Formats: sequence, C-alpha cells, structure tokens
Amino acid sequence: MISCTALRWGAPGRPLTPPLVMARAEGSLTAIIGANGSGKSSLLKVLAGLQKPLSGQVSLDVPRRGGVSFLPQQQHLDRQFPINLQELVAAGSWGNRHTPAMRRQLLQTALDDWALSGLQHRPLMALSGGELQRALLARLSLAEAPLLLLDEPHAALDEQGQALLWKHIHRWHAEGRTIMVVCHDLAAVRQHVPHTLLIKNTGCVLGRSVDLIAQQPHAWVA
Repeated sequence: MISCTALRWGAPGRPLTPPLVMARAEGSLTAIIGANGSGKSSLLKVLAGLQKPLSGQVSLDVPRRGGVSFLPQQQHLDRQFPINLQELVAAGSWGNRHTPAMRRQLLQTALDDWALSGLQHRPLMALSGGELQRALLARLSLAEAPLLLLDEPHAALDEQGQALLWKHIHRWHAEGRTIMVVCHDLAAVRQHVPHTLLIKNTGCVLGRSVDLIAQQPHAWVA
C-alpha cells in the first residue's frame, strides 16, 4: 500500500532525517510519533502528495481519484469561511457516487456518530475546538478512501471525543483501510495502535508500539 524508498523531507537543503525506507501493507494501522519539529506532519503531507520530498520516492497503491483522505491540523482551516458545520461535513461526500437521498442519510449518520446533531447550522467561527475537530472527523467519515492520513486527530478532543475517535479508527481498520496517525498520546498509541514509526533526527524506527515506546525516553514526545 505505502512504499518509501530513500525518502527525505524538510526544508530545501535541510532534510529532517536520514533517508527513510518504509513499507506499510494494505489494512495496516500505524502511529507516527516524535518530538515537535521532527517532521511528523511534513511526512504525512509528503505521503498525501501535498508536499514534495527532497529526494527519494513514495509509491501508494491506491486509486488516482479518491484514494487518499488527509486530515490536517485544524489551525490550517479558515474559520471565517462562510459555511456552517453541516456544509463542512457534507464536503466529505464529494466525488462519491451516491443518490441525493443516500447522501442525506450518510450525512445524518455521520453527524449522529460524532455527536454533532443539533449543531448543523452553526458557522465555523461559532464552534469550539472540540466541535470543529469532530466535524472534520465526520467529514473524513464520509470519504471512501482506502488510505487515511490523520494529523493529530485527537487535538482539542475531550475524553468523550477521544473515545469516539478511537472507536472510528478501529472501525476503519476493521474495514481494511490503511491508516497512519500522528499522535502525541503514547498511552493511547500503546493501547490502540499495533505498530509505530518513531521519527528522530538520527533516523526513523518502525516497530511494535508496545516495544518501541517502552524502549524510548518520554522527553522527545513533548
């Protein structure tokens, strides 16, 4: 599903790590951890095709259209954009071949699943950070991409929201989707994610989450 060969990324002339060689199979669930500024979000953008690598290659075995869904950090969203929560979530269905009635049904299901019913008509600027994050995740729920790239999806979520997040991640994983998720919560990674990619300036390490986290100090995840 995902193959990286001698991949380097970062600012021009300043790669963040030595070349990365990585392969993730279809249906795998992988966390990405590391210190602030280590390049976790940048790696997701490279995998999503939103940022060019400095060198090396990325190969994704997904359809050219609708094969990848990328969840960005919410600070990159313009809250002044004149749409409401329902319109934001409904954008996840763009490109899907459903009847209008099916789209409405799937939209309502996504709103219910993410505890957003009753907030449909609120403009983005009137949403709390947690409400906006659940709306972005609900939008992702409507996409049918086989590859999901999630950049800090737990950000701004309370305990209930985090429970919903991991419930859906496990559901998507059970459906056979391939998932890579940037996460700072090591306890959640250890509990929910079988494999983890640790990014450090000395190189990247891929291994079982329980083993990798146990072997590493905690300072670098701040």
